[in-house]
Parts: sequence; C-alpha cells; structure tokens
Amino acid sequence: MKPIQMVDLKGQYQKIKSQVDKSILNVIENTAFINGPEVKEFQKELEKYLNVKHVIPCANGTDALQIAMMALGLEPGDEVITADFTFAATVEVIALLKLTPVLVDVEQDTFNIDIEALKKAITPKTKAIIPVHLFGQCANMEAVLEVAKAHNLFVIEDTAQAIGADYTFADGITKKAGTMGDIGTTSFFPSKNLGCYGDGGAIFTNNDDLAHKLRGIINHGMINKRYYHDIVGVNSRLDSIQAAVLRIKLPHLDTYCSARLKVAEYYNNAFASTDKLITPITSSFTSHVFHQYTLVLNGVDRAALQKHLSDKNIASAIYYPVPLHNQKAYADSRYNEADFTITNELCKTVVSLPIHTEFEEDQLQYITEAVLSFVNS
Repeated sequence: MKPIQMVDLKGQYQKIKSQVDKSILNVIENTAFINGPEVKEFQKELEKYLNVKHVIPCANGTDALQIAMMALGLEPGDEVITADFTFAATVEVIALLKLTPVLVDVEQDTFNIDIEALKKAITPKTKAIIPVHLFGQCANMEAVLEVAKAHNLFVIEDTAQAIGADYTFADGITKKAGTMGDIGTTSFFPSKNLGCYGDGGAIFTNNDDLAHKLRGIINHGMINKRYYHDIVGVNSRLDSIQAAVLRIKLPHLDTYCSARLKVAEYYNNAFASTDKLITPITSSFTSHVFHQYTLVLNGVDRAALQKHLSDKNIASAIYYPVPLHNQKAYADSRYNEADFTITNELCKTVVSLPIHTEFEEDQLQYITEAVLSFVNS
C-alpha cells in the first residue's frame, strides 16, 4: 500500500488537470494577474453558489477575518467571543487589532461553540461573536443569532472548514455556511474542501454598505476613488491565477463534499463495533462536509496509535493539541480552567484520520483495519 496522506491534492488535480492548466495559462497569456477577469467571474459564481449578495475575494482566510472586524468599526478593548477549540487564526486577528478575545468552551459532541458558555461570557464590552464551523458542520447559528440580536452584537462566521455546508432553521429555511451572520469568512488554503493552489480567501455579506467598505479595506482603504484613501486599509487581494483554479474547482465542490461524506460514513460503520472510538456527530440542523474526520479516543493511547499508523504509512493529525487559552500568545489571568473542561479533554483525546476526495475502498479498508487492530489489541 502506498503512503496515505491526510489529503490527496495530486490525485484531485489529475482529474481536472487539462482544465486547470488551460485556465492558468490563459491568465499568464493575458497578464491580468491582479483583479483580472478571473477574479471577477469567480466572485459572481461564488455569489450564485452561496446565494449571497456580495463575495469579496481576498488574499487568505486570516485576512478575511481581520478585514471583517475592521469593517465593523470595532475599537481597541472591545470584546469578541469565540471558541477555545479551534485554529489560532480566529483569535490571532482579534489580538492583532487590539480587541479583547474572550474564549469559551465547546460542545462535547459537535466541537462547536457552546451556547450556554457564550451567554455567560457576554459583558457590556462585548461587541461581536465569531462562531467557528469546525471540521465541516455549522455551529448552532439560530441560537447564536438569537443571542446576538438580544445583545445587539455583530456575528462573523468563520467558515474556513465548512464551505458548502447547509444550515436549516426551525422554519425550514436553508442557508449556506457563511451567509447567516453580518459577515462570513472563508479560506481557500489548498487542503480545504474548496482549495486553490496557494493562499486565498473570501468575505461574504448581504449588507450593501458593509460590502462597499470591505472592498475598500482590502485595497489600501480606497473606498470610493483610486489613490484617495478614506480609511486605513490593507493589501489583501486574491490573485487571478488562484481565482482561475477556484473557478474550475467550484462546480465540483458539492461532489467533493459528497465524496468526503462517503469516506466518513465508511469510517463510522467500520468503527461502530468498538466503544473505544467515538465517531463524529452531525447536528440535526446542519449538513457536514467533513473537512476533517476527527475521532475522540476512549481509553486509547493516542501517541501509540499514531506511531502504529505511521509505521503502516498512514498519516494522522491532532486538531488541536493545545487549547487557545493555554497558548503563550493568548494566555490570560481571566481564564478559569474549570470553564474549559470539554476543550481540555478534547485536546488530550482527539485524532484525525485522512479524509479527501480520491480514496479507493481498499485504502479505507487498510486504514480502518489498522486502527481497529490497535484499539482491539
């Protein structure tokens, strides 16, 4: 069996190679490398896919989060609440803008932000909530939006891991991840379900005024006229070559997500026979696009399991080994360990298995047999 990586970008590329190569060559021949036609067309196509009024492409997903907060006019010292169990980019940009990050615990089953913990964290200084749609399924957005409305807070969705997921409200209305809050953000990092061949990101909103401001911020603060800088901005543009790749891949996004779901279902069925592996739970109100397939180990030596898999040329990963509130950069005396019991436990027990769009059944059988042979030994 050849080595099994967390993602198989080469295999995915081979299936669309002729289209991608032609599209990239077209950009090079036309020399419209920044804000060229490919960027504008991708913007329109993603707006249609998401059913959102405005998509603002940018350089990466971290920039997308930062620009979103800049557009909302948050001031130093304003508090922004987000989940403790996520990648550092979410809290990093809060700190960079000299806002005050407020980290809260997550749900045991979904790994997404805990609504009761969110409610308890609100103070007069709270100005925004960033729910992270972790590993591929939406947080409880109906509850988040109710809390935000009650306290007059902004909602910025971090959709870096869940683009393509659907959320269904109690009234039956369905919306795409990233289109429910004031602003949604995403990343097109190569390993994402919709990934480019470098860095890339985007911001979503249905608010016309916010969209106008966001477009100005990503281009050096030029809100209305070139070389007239109305506000402090940044340089964060999606380049045309990356947009060209994304245009080819966007029509395949739902197929990619379905392929990942099939892998997850295979894993779930294979691991159903043991109580030592707790398989992912999908909430009733959301679909799951499985950016990651993350198990919770029950009485299993994680380091030994990972070594066992590595010896068999099977990759694995830990998302995430250290809670954000325990990271040196974000440690704060305000935090009480008793408020992070679930996050602390998850960081000790989670492990993610390879999941991507190019699996053959014999590879999945090889992986699951390797895992089960260890946990049942």
